[in-house]
Amino acid sequence: MAKPSGVSMAVCISSQLQLRHLDNALGHTGTTELPLTANGEKRILATGRALVGEDRLIVPSQLTHIYVSPRRRAQRTVELLNLGCKDNLPWQQQRNHSDEECRTDAKIQIAHDIREWDYGDYEGLTSPQIRELRAKEGLNPNWNIWTDGCPGGESPKDVTARIDRLIKDLQSRFHQNAIGKSKNEAGPSDVLLVAHGHILRAFAMRWVKKSLEENPSMLLEAGGVGTLSYEHHNIDEPAILLGGAFMVSVVENAGQTDGK
Repeated sequence: MAKPSGVSMAVCISSQLQLRHLDNALGHTGTTELPLTANGEKRILATGRALVGEDRLIVPSQLTHIYVSPRRRAQRTVELLNLGCKDNLPWQQQRNHSDEECRTDAKIQIAHDIREWDYGDYEGLTSPQIRELRAKEGLNPNWNIWTDGCPGGESPKDVTARIDRLIKDLQSRFHQNAIGKSKNEAGPSDVLLVAHGHILRAFAMRWVKKSLEENPSMLLEAGGVGTLSYEHHNIDEPAILLGGAFMVSVVENAGQTDGK
């Protein structure tokens, strides 16, 4: 599965990749530290084998930066992807692979702005439990995090502020000078975020300048990967890449080889 190339190369180089950490065993958990389930670890290993590689969606040599949530489950997801980072992971004292296995010079940053939504009083509860609790408290039981937020935790306005801060940092540091250039001119400029379900859906909404109150009707499965990019080689036209052409680079390379 190659990097999407149904749009111009500059847009692909400047694409924004999102990866949700794998499932855990409880309800909404923003601040609680939980390990991944055994099934979750198996799934992310499979994701890494399928989507990480020089002819895949996540191309290690094209990564320039990795933002990862401070939660341990997200950091474990980075480990299981086997990206081959040259630098030590910030939470490890040494690499677990040799110099020969290094595939990327990308820097890894623990970013608090990409931590999961702070669920406050709803921490650890499932959606049905939250609805039941709200009914007992005389509140509208039809809880919607995108409009109601979480009492004792974060509101949509709170989350919007930190996501917008992260997008500004990302674009100014890694995309502003890469947009519109060829791969050789731009150098590595893909950015990977490894985080959580609600915050990554919120990130996608803010990427395309939509308010969270509009309720993003989009799903990102545990261990799933989403791609954000730009239209018309223009950093002022961020877009969600719904689908890309797969195996294109492999086919093109094979055609070039056959023609020699």
